[in-house]
Amino acid sequence: MADAQVGAVAPRPPGFTRRLACFTYEGVLLFGVVMMAALLYGVVTNQRHALTGAFGLRVYLFLVLGLYFVWFWSRQGQTLAMRTWRMKLVDARGQHPSALRSTCRYVLAWLWFLPALLTVQLSGLKGAGPAAAAVIAGVVAYAALARFHPQRQCLHDAVCGTRLVDWQPAPRSAASASMTKP
Repeated sequence: MADAQVGAVAPRPPGFTRRLACFTYEGVLLFGVVMMAALLYGVVTNQRHALTGAFGLRVYLFLVLGLYFVWFWSRQGQTLAMRTWRMKLVDARGQHPSALRSTCRYVLAWLWFLPALLTVQLSGLKGAGPAAAAVIAGVVAYAALARFHPQRQCLHDAVCGTRLVDWQPAPRSAASASMTKP
């Protein structure tokens, strides 16, 4: 069932600053997910050196992150960061996207990073500084492209038939509000 806000009137898309703030907060939260997943991978594969099995680790983390996003998007329409920044992912009907649509969005969302990473690779830039600058510039440029879409959506959302919308949690009922008061 869709939230009450997702109804006859199309909800507004979140602003540029909120999207980037949510994006940054998502990265902070994912740090823990990636660390735990990498620890599990290292223990299960008996990995003793960071470069041993690095490709397998990358594939594993890509799948773990995919499961994380697809699970939350298809079940609730939002991750914890999206909930905090009060935005939600919906399909054209205003419902949570299906697992297939969420998977498509996850794969295409790598467009946030791939052009910048490819530029760094092809240009021969070395070091963390130039790579970080290229990725940050690429992320900001990709997010700014949403301004050209009629509904202010990013390319991966337009292709997958999803959209980010403003979301407000349902008001707390009087019964639950009285239970939390001392």
